[in-house]
Amino acid sequence: MDIRNSTPLAGYLDLLMDAVCAVDAMGRFVFVSAASERIFGYTPKELIGRSMIDMVHPADRQRTLDAAREVMRGEPKLNFENRYLRKDGGVVHILWSARWSEPDQLRIAVARDITERKQAESRQAALYAISEAAHAAADLLALFKRIHLIIGEWLPALNFSVALYDEQCAQLNFPYHVDDRERQPELPGTTIGRLCAEVIRSGQPILLTPGSSSLPVELHDLVAKPDAPCWLGVPLNSQSGTIGALIVKSAADNERYTEQDKELLQYVCAQIAIAIERQQLHTRLQHMAQYDQLTQVPNRELLRDRFKAALTTARVASGRMALLYIDLDRFKQINDTYGHAVGDMLLQAVASRLKGCIRDTDTVARIGGDEFVVLLHSIQSVADADRVQEQIRHALAQPLRLDGHCLSIEPSIGVACFPEHGTEDITLFRHADEAMYAAKRHNHRAFGI
Repeated sequence: MDIRNSTPLAGYLDLLMDAVCAVDAMGRFVFVSAASERIFGYTPKELIGRSMIDMVHPADRQRTLDAAREVMRGEPKLNFENRYLRKDGGVVHILWSARWSEPDQLRIAVARDITERKQAESRQAALYAISEAAHAAADLLALFKRIHLIIGEWLPALNFSVALYDEQCAQLNFPYHVDDRERQPELPGTTIGRLCAEVIRSGQPILLTPGSSSLPVELHDLVAKPDAPCWLGVPLNSQSGTIGALIVKSAADNERYTEQDKELLQYVCAQIAIAIERQQLHTRLQHMAQYDQLTQVPNRELLRDRFKAALTTARVASGRMALLYIDLDRFKQINDTYGHAVGDMLLQAVASRLKGCIRDTDTVARIGGDEFVVLLHSIQSVADADRVQEQIRHALAQPLRLDGHCLSIEPSIGVACFPEHGTEDITLFRHADEAMYAAKRHNHRAFGI
């Protein structure tokens, strides 16, 4: 039966949601049902005589031609998927079933629009990839870049920002920011800063589209023009509250964001918030493992790592480094007399004064009780270590007013220099320890103890 001359049958076919097409041996449409306009954007009249392959997405053309040849050889093709370009330039995903009619010399095919299904699958895959990335993330910056890339595959998000709110400083930080106009969002009055502040303040997502009637008054100017870009801001909510915001902005005249986009981005933000909390917990645990909790200076473990690194550098560069072992004389007496609270304040004050005597590249560590170590990572001569030792003595000799008590402290200090006093870590620590005890014995004799 010639489908072109079967008007009643064509009328029935026009009632179908799927498009029915007939293509001749040259690949030209000779019949299309009415559903083609809904699917492809072209009326049947516009498609008749047009080459089918010209409408196929360039990336899918070769395999579509291969499939067409197989159909024409008598091999029916079921559930073949490819992409077409709509009249408006959009991409539509098609599921084809086709066979060759030898008497009519036509390829008869039924086309089903599966764009929504493919988009849903793509978004689900993207969400899964984001979830996987969030749980495996060791580096937040790499995670933000990865999420931006994934989101960009299903959402117009050329501009993408992650803002974190520092409650102690009451300010926004932007660990990740890509925007074609505002390069420094942390500056006062920026559009992104305003939107982030509103999202964090409210703890609710905000969708801004031109022409919308339900916009916060303070943000109305962002989409006042008809060709303004769309904005979508979603809070990063954790168990402790809103810790930041994620902002995406479309290009002007681009596809508008929808309520579904907002819901999907909320899921993404939940994954990001979990990753951030996990990273922050890891940082806190790492800090607890490496720093003295009372004085907040490095502990014995971190000192050991830094000492080995400094020693390696000195060996390679044929340089010098020094170790100052410090013990506070009569600290137990102060503890017993004034209480442990005052003793703790004294240790904190000592740590602070020691840090004031060294460079940023050097290290002050508390290795237990009233014992501190100062690591001078690079010095020119032994005289440099002696000079720092005198600075420490002078700094600690200044009276301390703690909890209404005026106290003074005298340190015993032992110095070990590389390579003068040893070339191994154990040797240098032993030399500094012995020198410190020698200084302590001298101080005891001087005070008649």
